[in-house]
Amino acid sequence: MTAASIKDQVSAEEWAVRVDLAAAYNLAVAMRMTDHIYTHISARVPGDEPHFLINAYGLTFDEITASNLVKVNIDGEILLDRTGLGINPAGFVIHSAIHRARHDAACVMHTHTAAGIAVSAQQTGLLMISQHAMRFHKRLAYHDYEGVALDMDEQQRLVADLGPHNAMILRNHGLLACGASVPDAFDAMFYLERACQAQVAALAGGLPLVVPPEAVAEKVGRQFDKLDRPSRHKHWPPLLRMLEGIRPAYKQ
Repeated sequence: MTAASIKDQVSAEEWAVRVDLAAAYNLAVAMRMTDHIYTHISARVPGDEPHFLINAYGLTFDEITASNLVKVNIDGEILLDRTGLGINPAGFVIHSAIHRARHDAACVMHTHTAAGIAVSAQQTGLLMISQHAMRFHKRLAYHDYEGVALDMDEQQRLVADLGPHNAMILRNHGLLACGASVPDAFDAMFYLERACQAQVAALAGGLPLVVPPEAVAEKVGRQFDKLDRPSRHKHWPPLLRMLEGIRPAYKQ
């Protein structure tokens, strides 16, 4: 089945989400936020049905395109899969739990980066030592490690721990971010990842850390909360322009 035929089978709104989601996968490669075939970014298909797009199990992120994303329902049943590879059950346990409980979470991104895993294993969690970290001041959830995410009963605890937040550290595991759109979720993950990288680097330096007052951290968090902040809708187009130069096939 060709890219053209997939595009013909779905709505224009679904195709637009497919293109954004494929872009997010390829941007994760460019920014070294991948773990071979074992992490996921999912997105809700616009419309009344609870349908979602996620990567085929067996493709690396740089192989993901708009047409080879797999469409599933909320229970993970395959609705459209050009690849025939299906999906990773463990991945969808996490994603379906959040999509089912949080209708505002149109996109969910989960990573296993070195910096994210490192901070997830530190008792302090994310330290408010960088502007990137302060974006998440009192806006970051934590979920304790229970093993590979295959147990359906973990979903309730995962959702309860996430609560109303759009970012979470999965202890001894990695990072998770969600948003009202693919660009929003990617933006949150980008800064959470950078905050973790900065923390690992700062701690490795071995010198005492400067920790700003809590009031300052909260001020930064509120500044990033503003829905009308100028950068909110400006970060995605230049990322797509970057992809055009290095991975133009993502939108096929």
